[in-house]
Amino acid sequence: MDNAHRASDIIAATQRARRWSPFLAMLLDREPVLAAALAEGRLDPDPAPLDLDMPVARRLRLERRALALRVAIGDLAGVFDLTAVTQQLTGFADHALDTAIRTAIEERTPGAEARGFAAIALGKQGSGELNYSSDIDPILIYDPDTLPLRPREEPEAAAVRIGKRVVELLQARDGDGYVLRVDLRLRPSPEITPIALPIDAAISYYEAQALPWERAAFIRARAAAGDIALGRQFLDTVRPFVWRRALDFGAIGEIRGISRRIRDHHAQGQAFGPGYDLKRGRGGIREAEFFAQIHQLIHGGRDPALRAPATRVALARLAEAGWIGGDEARALIDSYTLLRTIEHRVQMIDDRQTHALPTGDALDRVAWLHGLDSSAALLALLAPHVAATGRIYDALDDGAASGLSHDPTRLDAELAEAGFAEPEPARQRIAAWRAGAYPALRSSAAQAALEAVLPTLVPALAAAPEPQAAMLRLDSMLERLPSAINVFRLLEARPALATLLAAILSHAPRQFLRQRRRVAQDRR
Repeated sequence: MDNAHRASDIIAATQRARRWSPFLAMLLDREPVLAAALAEGRLDPDPAPLDLDMPVARRLRLERRALALRVAIGDLAGVFDLTAVTQQLTGFADHALDTAIRTAIEERTPGAEARGFAAIALGKQGSGELNYSSDIDPILIYDPDTLPLRPREEPEAAAVRIGKRVVELLQARDGDGYVLRVDLRLRPSPEITPIALPIDAAISYYEAQALPWERAAFIRARAAAGDIALGRQFLDTVRPFVWRRALDFGAIGEIRGISRRIRDHHAQGQAFGPGYDLKRGRGGIREAEFFAQIHQLIHGGRDPALRAPATRVALARLAEAGWIGGDEARALIDSYTLLRTIEHRVQMIDDRQTHALPTGDALDRVAWLHGLDSSAALLALLAPHVAATGRIYDALDDGAASGLSHDPTRLDAELAEAGFAEPEPARQRIAAWRAGAYPALRSSAAQAALEAVLPTLVPALAAAPEPQAAMLRLDSMLERLPSAINVFRLLEARPALATLLAAILSHAPRQFLRQRRRVAQDRR
């Protein structure tokens, strides 16, 4: 692209942004120096430096604002490809997270070295693929022996306070917007664990208790901010948990199950057209990601070259190694590139964390922002790529679905049909089991056994004299069992026992059940 064409494209992109994106129009008004350069066709490499005495949170918000505008116009003009866009967005997220950690430590212990506290980036930050409105999903870890402390302060309390301050610095909003959305729920058992974990406890968890989906998530893990050496030490230690030389088809089945549950739960966004979910829909972004991750988990334990965090790089390497077809890889890479690009257009409109195509006139605005004539042209551009990804992923999946729906509305209907007068409490209990709420339910084998027995167990519980009491007492048993796999398999094989168990659970005193459970465990 020569300079004249590049300048013309930048000017046209700026005009489209001002006309069709309220968010980018607002940024153009708030960044007059940058806006003037863009109006002349110049994409200045760096904005003027900000005052270092400015409060850190405000400085980061202003940096993010200028970056968002510059990257968006470069993207719309075709100056930046998808790789350049996501790398710049990820680079800023790393910088902001690191700055927030160092600031939080300096505020509490002035002059102390910023060590003993690290952020492990997961998801698209970990793989260097952040989009315009991504949240970040770090796991915060600390070393009790090196974390700076105040006098008479316990390391756990200090780490939690640092973590809370980091989130506050990044997430707080004012007239300049915000820096980053932060989601800390990918840490182990987030409902009961502190927001920052001691490194030894985190290692013990991932080596002994982690769920298969957590193994897949760590394909894209990276030490991103804070004490990088500490973060790398943690990742080096848990690497054997992620990359196993022996094939683990339980983990593969779990990833396939996640995809089926997404299709089930987001059924309204599956059909292609206005309202289609670019991320979760059939043939969408996530299916290309899962396709790559499934093959990486199968083959990456024996071939380190396949451990690439970025989806398109992983697909290319899998094809080079002969594990997937070259045509498949090219189709998935092309589809992923286009869908991520249009996802960015959708998010540029109002800076919303959304992945679904809008409907009506709003879809036309997305098309016009992209430089197309109409929403029909946008859908025609997307359709063959969505179909190709869906077809490739469908061929990978074995099609075996669980007997009960994962969609709350559908599951309520199935529970009501089975005989539960009040389906909601039963649905919540089943959701907790599926989430691996108890140690006996956390392995892939336990989850598979649970899904297999639910079609037998649910009608038996519903037909019990006291269905809700039976459900609660079964939950209490599962909470205390060391393993539930054999129980589930027995009930699946002998449905009459499920009926008998439900009847006993309805009426048996809790103390009796505890005694029977201890006897059963002693005889194992």
